[in-house]
Amino acid sequence: MTGTQYGPDADVQPNVTIGTPGEDGDPPSIGSDATIRSGTIIYSDVEIGDRFQTGHNAIVREQTAIGDDVVVGTNTVIDGTTTIGSSVSLQTGVYVPPYTDIGDQVFLGPHAVCTNDPYPVRRDDGLVGPTLSDHVSVGANAVILPGVTIGEGSFVAAGAVVTEDVPPETLAVGAPATHEPLPEPLNGGNLIE
Repeated sequence: MTGTQYGPDADVQPNVTIGTPGEDGDPPSIGSDATIRSGTIIYSDVEIGDRFQTGHNAIVREQTAIGDDVVVGTNTVIDGTTTIGSSVSLQTGVYVPPYTDIGDQVFLGPHAVCTNDPYPVRRDDGLVGPTLSDHVSVGANAVILPGVTIGEGSFVAAGAVVTEDVPPETLAVGAPATHEPLPEPLNGGNLIE
């Protein structure tokens, strides 16, 4: 898309779509040292910080703001109207719906799914995404339901289905997830670089 702003040393591989041709909106802005792999689509009205990386076939929809040092894995979808902090790692196949807020130093494992529709195709009560506070880790195949807040430093176990808020520095495990004290080896913040 004409007008897209790239910082220095951006590596944009072939078969990447930047901006949404034919639609209104501002061209995307992408910081320095980005690596955007083939098959990736980044819509208009997206702002991305420095050292952004994607796997193949990642999608970043409109009205998304992304901080520095963020990895968006292969086949990951960020469905727009979303805020993502810095030093965030979204692994292969993660789904992030509109109205989701993700803090700094957050990890989402392969195929983790956030949701934003409390009553899919049954009622129109509006969409409300989850909030993942700073230093949250979410294991593979976990599901976070609409409007849920995951407190700072919490850990969501692989396969968990999180139906209610998780207090800070808590382990959420099971389906539906129950809360347990965070085991000693999981204390402390994430170290995503």
